[in-house]
Parts: sequence; C-alpha cells; structure tokens
Amino acid sequence: MTRFDGLAPASPRSSRAARGASRKRDTTCELALRRHLTLLGLRYRLAPKDLPGKPDIVFRGPHVAVFCDGDFWHGRAIEERIKRLAAGHNAPYWVAKIRGNVERDRRFTEQLEAEGWLVIRLWETDILRDPVAAAEVVRRAVAHRR
Repeated sequence: MTRFDGLAPASPRSSRAARGASRKRDTTCELALRRHLTLLGLRYRLAPKDLPGKPDIVFRGPHVAVFCDGDFWHGRAIEERIKRLAAGHNAPYWVAKIRGNVERDRRFTEQLEAEGWLVIRLWETDILRDPVAAAEVVRRAVAHRR
C-alpha cells in the first residue's frame, strides 16, 4: 500500500480543487459507454458498493465488472507520466499518488477475479475516441459469459 508519510499536497485548497474537479461517477467517458451499451440492449447496474473497487458498470448475471479508468488518475502510460510528474511541482506526492492508484486498481482486479468476476478496464481516451468499439468489447464479454 502506498504511504504518504512526509508527503503533502501543495496546499489544502489545491488538494480540494483537484479532488473536486475529478468526478467519481457519470464522467463523460462513462456516459458515452453507457449510452452505447443501452443501444445494444444491455442492462446493467451502476457502481455497486458491495463489490471491491465499486466498478462503474456491472452485469451481475454473467459476473462482468467494467471500469472506465481516467488516463491521468489511473496511470495510463505510467512511466511517461511519472517522468512528466517528476519535473513538476510537488513531484513526490503526485508520483506516489498515481502509483498508489495503479496498485489499488490491481488489487481490486485481483479480488474481483478471485470472486469469479471478469474485469474489463477501459481507458477514458479509448472510450471517447470510439465508444461503439468500447461497448462492443463489453457486449462480447457479457455474451461469452452468459
């Protein structure tokens, strides 16, 4: 688990602003994916609190959990991101934060898979670039598990 001992955000105000600007649900990419899943006739549940990591979209019957991961917060191209963060303000805090998020995502995926769930993680920019293709990935997985 990532420890933030000795690290702090730049200020309480900037920390609040960063958290506030980052939506937890109903993000643009999540809404786009849900719209296309609905068009495909798929029925799903949103962010159930009883599952590890609260997946964004869940298909209970076939046990498919879908996460719409934001590129920044969930560490897409992590090594490149770390290099850019290391050159910025308060680098140790942000590097630890992103690495911690990546590790947490890995743990939640492992927990869900151990419980028999198929976990699909889709990147924000991939969904926004082609929501139809992203929805098709999910549709195929759900159909395969039924």
